[in-house]
Amino acid sequence: MSALATAALYVAAETGEEPQGIDLFLPAGYDILWSSVIMIVIAVVFYKAILPKFQAILDERTAKIEGGLAKAESAQAEAAAALAEYHQQLQEARAEAAKIREEARAEGGAIVADLRTKASDDAARIVETAHRQIEAERQQAAVSLRNDVGLLATELASKIVGESLADSARQSRVVDRFLDELEAAGPAAASAAGTASEER
Repeated sequence: MSALATAALYVAAETGEEPQGIDLFLPAGYDILWSSVIMIVIAVVFYKAILPKFQAILDERTAKIEGGLAKAESAQAEAAAALAEYHQQLQEARAEAAKIREEARAEGGAIVADLRTKASDDAARIVETAHRQIEAERQQAAVSLRNDVGLLATELASKIVGESLADSARQSRVVDRFLDELEAAGPAAASAAGTASEER
């Protein structure tokens, strides 16, 4: 049996009559009075003693949350500043790298131009040295050829004349006259003379 039904039976037993209908669910007037007094006492104690403690705890938590939000905003602002500084440093590093690249490119171009100039100078010097060497060898060959031609001409003249041209002054005059005539005759005569000497 429920407590309400038991209380109703107890009230009915005291009064002598049994409650009917809605009266089964309504307590007696003195119960409502004493319950109200107890409820007011509990409310006053709750309002004076317990509610301020709850309010202090809620205020403390609110302050902590607001402090945490302020710290989070501060940390976010610092992170944004650090990110901006990082982007600035990255941009400066890229600009510096581009500058270094351009300087290296210009320096490389200067080195290539310098090497080309040196190579051109070396090539010109080598060509000039080769020309000098060729000229010296040509002159040496001309002197050697002149001596050989002179000996051959002297021997040939000795055979033709029938007397010895052993005198060096006479031999030199004969050779010089022969070579001068040969040069005056031109290249055709020189080649013809060369061909004739080869046949002999």
